[in-house]
Amino acid sequence: MEPDYDLLCEQLRALLSGEPDFIANAANCAAFIYHEVPDLNWAGFYVAQPGGELLLGPFAGRPACTRLPSGRGVCGAAFTRGTTVIVDDVSTYSDHIVCDSASASEIAIPLRLGGERRGVFDIDSPRLARFSSRDRVGLEALMGIFVETIG
Repeated sequence: MEPDYDLLCEQLRALLSGEPDFIANAANCAAFIYHEVPDLNWAGFYVAQPGGELLLGPFAGRPACTRLPSGRGVCGAAFTRGTTVIVDDVSTYSDHIVCDSASASEIAIPLRLGGERRGVFDIDSPRLARFSSRDRVGLEALMGIFVETIG
C-alpha cells in the first residue's frame, strides 16, 4: 500500500508545529515516518560533524551505527552529493555500511538548513526495491517540513 504523502505532510506539519528544537522534532519525525510509512525497519537522522563525519541522531528501529565516516556509505554519498540516494539492493552497493543485516534497500535524503549541509535522513527497508521516485518526492517533502520547523 502506497503512503498518502499529502496527508502525511499535513500530519507531520501539525505534529511539529510550534516546536523549533532540532532534537525534539527529529525524534518525533523519525518515529512518525517509521510508523506511518509501510515496510520499514529503520528511520532516522545522521547529523553532520566537523570534518564531514555523520553522527547518529534520533531514530526509530533497531540500534544503529553510531558514526559514519565522511563520504562513506549511502548516507555519506547523499550528504556529499547533496542529493537523495536510493539503493534498491544494498547488497550490490559496494560502499554499503551494514548496521542491520535485515536491511535490503535504503533511501538517504540530505538535509540543508540556510544553505548549509546539516545531515541526512536515512530509511531502511527489509524489502528489495522498496523506494520509488514517488517515495523520494514524498519523503523529500516531509524533510522539507522538518527543516522548516527548525529553521
